[in-house]
Amino acid sequence: MEDKLTKAAIIENLHNKLGMNRTDIHTVIDELFEEIKDGLKDDRIIELRGFGTFEVRTRKGREKARNPKTGEVVAVDRHGVAIFRPGKELKEFVWDVRSASELDSDEE
Repeated sequence: MEDKLTKAAIIENLHNKLGMNRTDIHTVIDELFEEIKDGLKDDRIIELRGFGTFEVRTRKGREKARNPKTGEVVAVDRHGVAIFRPGKELKEFVWDVRSASELDSDEE
């Protein structure tokens, strides 16, 4: 079973930890996302030390790509793709997460 952590849950968690107004937290999170999107739109690299880096990479176009849903052959133009690269601290933090959670589920 895969658990999701939604934006609403993050807002609630921050409200419980910090006691801040939910509306203010929601505004700050939305503005953070807008800043990241605007930076990517302007072809800038977004570096969040200790967390990771967002950037846009260009994928080359192809004359004969296949629509996976219909199987139809279509042309695809050159386009940008948002990429996230986790930072060293995040990589180290999550290194054993999957194996630890698998061990916990085996014990039940």
